[in-house]
Amino acid sequence: MFSRHWILAAAFSVLLAGGARLSAQEPFEAPREAGPVATEAPAEEPLKERAEDALQDAKQQAEKIAGELDKSPEARKVTAGILQPIYRLAEHLAFPLFHWVAFTVMATGVVSYSLQLVLAKLVVLTRLGFSPAEILSDALGMVISLIGLVLTTQAAAENSSFTQSPASVLSATAVGVICGFIFYRWGQAQEVQATIARSRAAAMKS
Repeated sequence: MFSRHWILAAAFSVLLAGGARLSAQEPFEAPREAGPVATEAPAEEPLKERAEDALQDAKQQAEKIAGELDKSPEARKVTAGILQPIYRLAEHLAFPLFHWVAFTVMATGVVSYSLQLVLAKLVVLTRLGFSPAEILSDALGMVISLIGLVLTTQAAAENSSFTQSPASVLSATAVGVICGFIFYRWGQAQEVQATIARSRAAAMKS
């Protein structure tokens, strides 16, 4: 009888110890349902850093090549062969009349291409025509003419009396504006005719 009570007491104490241990542990949580796995967006910072590193490497490489060319005797000889004929021609043409003609031609180009980029393209658009190649061509012509006008003025100021004569500058500007407007009208007519021809060709194909 004593042994049976002792066994029951021992079993009861074990159950109490186990219950206390379970109560001391964290409460049980039901497993959560797995939601859709969020895909991380590709990081833009590494790509940006790679692009910046590539540009920096290209810049350093270009500077290195330029430095080597500047120190190369062969490159100096080639450069002299290119520039010497231009220098000699510029020396022979360093008189006011040449700079008047050059200024007039550059002013003509600036006026003509500027009007073609704005007015001529608007006229072409009214006829439902559009040519990116012509826009790029006119933009390139305007930039070249503008740079040429600046360089011509600088050369004339250093090598002749063209810029010191208001009559020469004003007359060259007036002739350039008139010729530029004439070339603009001619270029506009050419673009309109090309637009009409493209429209007719498209209509015949359809």
